[in-house]
Amino acid sequence: MSDIKQQKALFLQSKHGQFAVGQHSIPKPGKDELLIQVFSAALNPVDYKVQELGVYAENYPAILGEDIAGIVKEVGEGVHHFAKGDRVFSHGQFTNHASAFQQFTLSDADFTAEIPDNLGYDEAATIPLAFDTASTGLYNSNKYGLGLTPPWEQSGISMYSGTPIVILGGSSAVGSFAIQLARLSGFSPIITTASDAHKANLMSLGATHVFSRHFSADELKTRVSACTSDPIKYVFDAISLPDTQQIGWSLLSQKGRLLLTLPVSVEEKEGKERVAIRTFGSPHADENKPLCKGLWATLPEWLEAETIKPLNYEILPNGLEGIIEGLERMKKGQVSGKKLVAHPQDTK
Repeated sequence: MSDIKQQKALFLQSKHGQFAVGQHSIPKPGKDELLIQVFSAALNPVDYKVQELGVYAENYPAILGEDIAGIVKEVGEGVHHFAKGDRVFSHGQFTNHASAFQQFTLSDADFTAEIPDNLGYDEAATIPLAFDTASTGLYNSNKYGLGLTPPWEQSGISMYSGTPIVILGGSSAVGSFAIQLARLSGFSPIITTASDAHKANLMSLGATHVFSRHFSADELKTRVSACTSDPIKYVFDAISLPDTQQIGWSLLSQKGRLLLTLPVSVEEKEGKERVAIRTFGSPHADENKPLCKGLWATLPEWLEAETIKPLNYEILPNGLEGIIEGLERMKKGQVSGKKLVAHPQDTK
């Protein structure tokens, strides 16, 4: 790498500004870091929300993107379980040297894993942010999660056998991983909402019942009651818009907990004990680090055994330039049941 010092990156040029491809220096890995040549970078809704809302990025021009897959080019001090040439995927950060939308990036070795032989870079790139968000939401015991026992811990597999769970927005990236994790944890029935087109895929991931996302709260409640007579203690709303939050809230039992990916908009007005929790899927947050170290250590084994499956995806053309149109499509609601993946090395 010593002969190459510059790379191409996609910059959000200013707060609420526009995206443009430009030149950026290639960083050197520090302690416990890797330098990755990025072959696949997946898009997430948070990427356009940074542009829209002016959140998370602190310095501009900013490089975004959290889902990274590529090959190790350099290994930093203290890293012993990776070597140059390893195929890896990683959960990036909103800092210009550790984000996905560039040709070379740094990664934290604790939240990087080898890609098993049965997966390619594109499939691996669909996993990090959505999987971490589903995992921290279900299993973290702090303010970001429900505090359930993770299936990567001893006795965690099938621990919640016979307990129902409702996952709103099952065909979203977070929802799809929440279904798979709920299956590993033994939840049953696993009830989700989605468009009819996604029903077969979601049932293959572990959903036992897939209902239309267009159902009213009353109709969904009737359908859920027909699936189980047990109280609904857990609802994971992977969409978390005000209307879906209200639906999730209405499904909960008296002491149930509603897990959200966006700010809480529901209020308890009836003197009951329902709780709404907003999760935060970054493994780099101090509150999430211990939990996420465990899941990242287990993830390659699960992927190799197809215990956890990556998401469906679509490749965007034109390298980093293609991300701009991809984010616009996501903003307009034109992407469903798949991740958009860009190839930074194809940037002209």
